[in-house]
Order: sequence, then C-alpha cells, then structure tokens
Amino acid sequence: MITPGRASAPASAPSAASVAAAAGDATDAITPDTKDWTWVLLRACPDCGLDTPAVAREDIAGLVRGNASAWQVVLAGDEAEVRRRPRPEVWSALEYACHVRDVFRLFRLRLDLMLDQEGPLFANWDQDATAVAERYAQQDPAVVAGELAEAAEMLALGFEGVRGEQWQRTGDRSDGARFTVESFSRYLIHDPLHHLYDVTGERLQAAPAPAPAPEAQDRA
Repeated sequence: MITPGRASAPASAPSAASVAAAAGDATDAITPDTKDWTWVLLRACPDCGLDTPAVAREDIAGLVRGNASAWQVVLAGDEAEVRRRPRPEVWSALEYACHVRDVFRLFRLRLDLMLDQEGPLFANWDQDATAVAERYAQQDPAVVAGELAEAAEMLALGFEGVRGEQWQRTGDRSDGARFTVESFSRYLIHDPLHHLYDVTGERLQAAPAPAPAPEAQDRA
C-alpha cells in the first residue's frame, strides 16, 4: 500500500493534459510505502475503519465486486480531478485505481499458485516501481475502469471457487510472512477498501455489504 493521503478537491481545474503531465513529472515524489500491513489481520484499521478480522471469507468475492463498482464511480468523474494529485507525494484517484487493478490481478495469480502448488513462494512485487514503469498517471481513466472491473471479477470468481480445506492452503512472501488462503483473502480486501477511503475520505462505519454475483443480479 502507498502511504495514505486525503485531501479535498481544489476549486479550479486545469486541462486533463496538463494535469497528466504534472502528475507524471511528480512520480518520483511518491514516498515508498515500506510498512508491513499484515497487522490488519489482527485488528481493525483506525484509518479506513475496516474490521478486517471480522470479515467472513465467504463475503470476500462480493466485497471485491462492490469495491470495483465504487471505483467505476470515481473514475467516471471529472477527468482533470481524477488525474489530480492532492499533494505531490500522494497518488491521484487514477493512480490509486491503477494500483487497485494491478493488486486484483496479482492476487488472482497468487491465489492460483496457492491452490495449485504446495506452499508457493510469491515473487516480489514493487508497487512503486510498477507505478512508474506503467505510467499510472498517464493512463486513460475509462480504460482503467474497464480493466479494473475485469480484474475484480476474475479475482471474485477465484475466491468463489475455493472449497473446504482449500481455505487452509498456504503461500509465503519473501519477507517470511505466511498466509492461508483465508487470511490472504482478508489481507487482500483491506487494500482496495483502504485506497477507496484514501480517495473519497469516506470512512467505513461497518463492514460494507458484499455485492451479489452477476448471475444473482441478472435474476433480480
């Protein structure tokens, strides 16, 4: 996770092109996040308000879908504002959304590893280097919205497919942190929910209601 930051939108907005250029120039100003966020598995987050230990594993897929829907609203906003960094060292809404999309993709890959292999060791992922290399600040918000929704659905389907003892299968990070699929699912969901709070400033008062699967929505 990137260092959290909250700020209100400014009163006036320059062109989207100028904001994108400015954001790109400020990329190196981002303060790398070196904190170990596994503590969210033990207690509620005092910033975003999510009580991660209380989240039911069966709700993870719906929470992923619900979070993806919220990002669609964010990314459909005024493009200049979506691209604007509240401060030089804090990501814009667009950059946060790119990060969430890539987290969804990464966690689907890691989930598959845990289900297919015995105690896999996850490859390192540098989120800050990825943001620079992939030019998060210069991506198209509409394209990112579609990619984020697709990545979220793939991850949600992955968690929906977990059965019985599979929840206790394990995977390891290179820093020694070990996850079961169950703890991995809870660790995952805090990240996109926290970053939505970073962007909107809206703190969770209770666990958000999971969104139904697309099939259930079609039947309604």
